[in-house]
Amino acid sequence: MNSIRLVRTLTKCISVRPYSMAPCEILELLEAGYQKLADSDSKSLLKKHLTKPIFDKLKTKVTPSYCSTLLDCIQSGLCNLDSNVGIYAPDPEAYQTFAEIFDPIINDYHKGFGKGAKHPASCFGYGADFPDLDPEQKFILSTRVRCGRSIQDFPFNPCLSEDDYRKLECMITKVLSTLCNEHAGKYYPLVGMEKDVQQKLIDKHYLFKEGDRFLQAANASRFWPTGRGIFINRARTFLVWVNEEDHIRIISMERGGDLGRVYERMIIGLESLAYSLKFSSDSRLGNLTFCPTNLGTTIRASVHIKLPHLGKDRAKLEEMAKKHNLQVRGTSGEHTEAKDGVYDISNTRRMGLTEYQAVGEMHKGISALIEAECQECCKK
Repeated sequence: MNSIRLVRTLTKCISVRPYSMAPCEILELLEAGYQKLADSDSKSLLKKHLTKPIFDKLKTKVTPSYCSTLLDCIQSGLCNLDSNVGIYAPDPEAYQTFAEIFDPIINDYHKGFGKGAKHPASCFGYGADFPDLDPEQKFILSTRVRCGRSIQDFPFNPCLSEDDYRKLECMITKVLSTLCNEHAGKYYPLVGMEKDVQQKLIDKHYLFKEGDRFLQAANASRFWPTGRGIFINRARTFLVWVNEEDHIRIISMERGGDLGRVYERMIIGLESLAYSLKFSSDSRLGNLTFCPTNLGTTIRASVHIKLPHLGKDRAKLEEMAKKHNLQVRGTSGEHTEAKDGVYDISNTRRMGLTEYQAVGEMHKGISALIEAECQECCKK
């Protein structure tokens, strides 16, 4: 079964179903998909950790409230053998029902968050503790800090009905309309949005776009564009994505390298939403999200930074970034290339530490990269 045919087959089979164990047609797809994965040279964490005994133990299970199957969790990794991770949680219960595969992947990706580990309580601290990384604006073009949240009592994208998307959008936008001062703005639904307006927002890195093959294979793009949209404040420094990958993606950003100010803006926006909305969380895993890479704090702090000397040796740059728990991506994010020597560099650790610690680690790491770039420059 080729990957295109597999995607189409899986897409037809996913819906919220009232059964206590995976039916025969799902088991057949799982068996075929697992064999394909096992025979491949995939480097994904899914292939690494989904042993035959674990597969056999989990293949008939379903989550209690939403009847999600193992197929719902791993279908993206089965279709995209070049995935780095290869697994998503279709609903909050999946992390418990399919713990035998989620736990080792979480432990591997988050660098030592084993079954006995427990994510600490939130502690945001103060953005003022992090001074401007690049006051002379020689290196950093822009800074952003984002976090994701899921609304309690709703599943994640693969299990959401069209009506669920509308309900979530209504709930979230009602609260967004109450934001004031710096955070006040306007919500723009994707339904009815002119294509040229949409493309301009995408080009400016404000808006998400349809067509990510990893999300599509995970059935996270159903009923598009129903229930999706973007909230933008007047200064265009605070954004909220609605029903893209997670129910809510909160983004604070601005030109330059003032990480502390960007972080503080995100904190205030998040706490304003949390006052009226209840978010999904777990006593061990922290904030629950669709992708296990974003669990815990869900914080991703990043900069678009020019590193012309370090960037000449991408492997060396990535090795140095790894020492500081940073990830190097292309200019437009994951699965893209650097344009004009500009890299998107962000923190990798989101679990087992507080939000304040995650941003502090990012701040320290970027400072080290800038110092290394200056040293390389002086050698020339």
